[in-house]
Amino acid sequence: MSVLQVDIIKAGYVGKKQVIEDINFSVKQSEIVGLIGPNGAGKSTTIKAIVGLIPEVTGRIQFIGHKKNYAYIPEQPILYEDLTLWEHLELAAAVNEIERAILLEKGNELLSIFRLQEVKHHFSASFSKGMQQKVMIILGLLMQPDVYVIDEPFVGLDPRATMEFIRFLKDERKRGAGILLSTHQLDIAEKICDSIMLIIDGKLVVQGSITEIQEQCKLPGASLFDCFDSILENEYYVTK
Repeated sequence: MSVLQVDIIKAGYVGKKQVIEDINFSVKQSEIVGLIGPNGAGKSTTIKAIVGLIPEVTGRIQFIGHKKNYAYIPEQPILYEDLTLWEHLELAAAVNEIERAILLEKGNELLSIFRLQEVKHHFSASFSKGMQQKVMIILGLLMQPDVYVIDEPFVGLDPRATMEFIRFLKDERKRGAGILLSTHQLDIAEKICDSIMLIIDGKLVVQGSITEIQEQCKLPGASLFDCFDSILENEYYVTK
């Protein structure tokens, strides 16, 4: 069963030409879909179009899970400078109607795992980029939504936090969540994603499982990095 259906005819920004076009895909329950591509290819624009952060979108985007809710984890953390870390969790719990007991148990568990327990009453403005990124991840995981929409989450994370987050993504997939993950970390995408989509120049040029992408590239057993490199050099895929 699909929990997210994306049919974007075109999308862009006010006063600028369209950035992406003909982006069509779905994310199913218990599936991690990786979104990859060069810088400026349209990955973040696709993510922002899905979560409603850009106004110039033609097409249809449907969240169709049981609760029809999603957690958005952006590349650049969005936090309130005058709220402490714990106050951010309390605000998220209130907005998403999370019971106090669950907030206390789950919130403190996540703070401990991501090693932020000692700064739970500190203001977010004092945090490093990596710490702020951990806060965004914790807020998303606290919600346990039907769908995760995640944009470059590993930037600034230390190796331990990266491993913990990957473990949580796998656990959430087992729970039944659908996950859309935009990343430049091709080795991570290859290990955890059920399917991969490659965007080049605003267009979706390749999508499928790792095996299917290897077959399309005529590179059986090759790494995702080698397939990515082959596709970029092959004009057929770029202009398809």
